[in-house]
Parts: sequence; C-alpha cells; structure tokens
Amino acid sequence: MSDFDSTPLPARSWKLPARAMPVAFAFFMSGIMAMLMSLVITAANRGFSDGYLQAVLSAYSLAMPVAFCCVMLVRPVVIKLVSLTVHAP
Repeated sequence: MSDFDSTPLPARSWKLPARAMPVAFAFFMSGIMAMLMSLVITAANRGFSDGYLQAVLSAYSLAMPVAFCCVMLVRPVVIKLVSLTVHAP
C-alpha cells in the first residue's frame, strides 16, 4: 500500500480557528496590497527594464512586513470608522 492510497484528511482540517480571522485577514490583505504596490511603484520609478522582477521582489520584502504591521495597527480604527459611516442591517 502506497502513501497515495491512505485515507484523505477531512477537508477542513487545515483551517485556522475563527479567532485567527483578524490576523489571517491582515496577512492576506497586506500581502496582496504590498505586492500590487511594489509592482506599480517599481514600474513607475524604473519602468519594465532588466531586473524589474528582482527590484519588485526586493521592494516587496520590505513592504510586506511593514504593511502587515500597519493593517494590524489600523484595523480597529477602520472598524470604528466603518461603523460610524455604515448602517448596520
């Protein structure tokens, strides 16, 4: 019997608990936004020349942790601002 024949794990076994949602949200939001901003700002500053991807990855390596910290710090303020401007159902 090979490893491929074993019983698969339940589909939800890899998911984080619900209490981790704010951190998971911050991680994905900051990762996506930092990558998009790194792509755009690098292109605006140096164009799509040789070494573009390396420059983007270099910028991203700094931008991602900074963006993550910012999202974690700003999240409570944003939640309050949204609650002040949006009618709850």
